[in-house]
Amino acid sequence: MADIDARLLGGRIRDARKRAGLSQDDLGREVGLERTVMNKIESGVRKVTALELADVAAAIGVRMSTFFEESVPALVAHRSSQGLDTADSQIDTLLARFANEVQFVASLGVDELKLDAADKVAEADIARPATAPEAEVLAAKARDLLGIPADEPIRQLSACVAEVGLLAFSRDIGHDTADAGTILLPRGGVSLVNSHMKVGRRRLALAHEFGHYLIADPYTVDWRVANHPDIPMESRLDRFARALLLPREVVSQQWSEKFKRSGERTAAILLASAFRVDMATLATRLKELGLASSETVAAVRGYRTTQTDILDLNLNIPLEEMTGTTVPRPFARAVLRLVRDERISRERALDLLQGTFDETDLPAVRERRADEIWDFVS
Repeated sequence: MADIDARLLGGRIRDARKRAGLSQDDLGREVGLERTVMNKIESGVRKVTALELADVAAAIGVRMSTFFEESVPALVAHRSSQGLDTADSQIDTLLARFANEVQFVASLGVDELKLDAADKVAEADIARPATAPEAEVLAAKARDLLGIPADEPIRQLSACVAEVGLLAFSRDIGHDTADAGTILLPRGGVSLVNSHMKVGRRRLALAHEFGHYLIADPYTVDWRVANHPDIPMESRLDRFARALLLPREVVSQQWSEKFKRSGERTAAILLASAFRVDMATLATRLKELGLASSETVAAVRGYRTTQTDILDLNLNIPLEEMTGTTVPRPFARAVLRLVRDERISRERALDLLQGTFDETDLPAVRERRADEIWDFVS
């Protein structure tokens, strides 16, 4: 606590309290302090003890170490642009946490994290799309970067983007908040997808964030992805996301074939299932490619895949990705490597893994030989 002054610490307590939706009275009652005392702590007039700070962290629902972590530079710049007194959103807070934790793991030099894969993006000479056709070109280039043929669905998007240095976390943060956000790190990036949405929307949101990552936007939070008609770059990245998931040539070919053979509804269900998109995304893509009338587009938007469809059409339903709380596989592997090498505690590992592992899931504790004590005392 000597490394941070009372005023800065108090400000961080205030910001965390506001993000949690608590008043000074509320927090004071939780930790057994008067509101006037909380006011003095937040203003830096009164120092907070270690025990009080632990109680504050527990009441707000954050780790105590959060108050001592430096924010990611891109996040600092974003907050500054919004005004010094702006308290960040829930997704803002989680993104900052995940970014800091990825950088912590990266600082320990673990190969499994694979952030050096971000060099592929730096070497690809990617330009910001200025038009919708350029967004389509960027989507084709992105597929090349990911090593995915133009005629194949992207089955596990979160795993694919990790191959070029973007680590995608997910968390259910409710309906009335952002779809997703991304922070660019010194090497690589971190995205957070709101898993409250259905899988098609989650994948579209991550595809959109991948676009931000490719054009090196330092920090973004997107509210209602695919609803940006008045924001040119966001609209172009919406187009990029749809083109990434639904490539022009294969969608044009398959829609025509399936429509002629099976009709409008079955064609829509087969395409949406194969490419793992929601009906709204498919409908918009059909419209922008000129493949369907306005009546068909409206109808496709309203279709729903039923259990009968799954059986009758013999649909292959893969495991959903980014369901609930998830951590990217390279990050999980890196954390497990640190546990095996005894470089972090098991408790710290469980915290980093966001509750997706329990104690029994971690690697077994290595049994030591009796003579190993001399390695530490010699």
